Amino acid sequence: VQLQASGGGLVQPGGSLGLSCAASGSIFSVDAMAWYRQPPGKQRELVATITSGGSTNYADYMRGRFTISRDNARNTVYLQMNSLEPEDTAVYYCNANIRDWYGWLRDYWGQGTQVTVSS
Repeated sequence: VQLQASGGGLVQPGGSLGLSCAASGSIFSVDAMAWYRQPPGKQRELVATITSGGSTNYADYMRGRFTISRDNARNTVYLQMNSLEPEDTAVYYCNANIRDWYGWLRDYWGQGTQVTVSS
């Protein structure tokens, strides 16, 4: 099982960017999925989570600017980021709790994608 993230890049302050992360491999089911980020010189922090049923939860400072969603048929999670600020500059990581065909539930991480907000 692996997670492949894409969609990072350079954007100007106030701009928008969308990230996606697809899970592939020997997957029986995908439970909760999430996005984390790690700003330069800081610890990794939670951005947002989404359950298999679509319930979402956001870090307080993200609410209203970022939207997490998922496509269960594609085992893919998305993060739409609007009104980006320089403080949003970070490496963004996707995370998923995945059950394989043997019944094991494990935590997986994507490789990280760089988001840089700068003029």
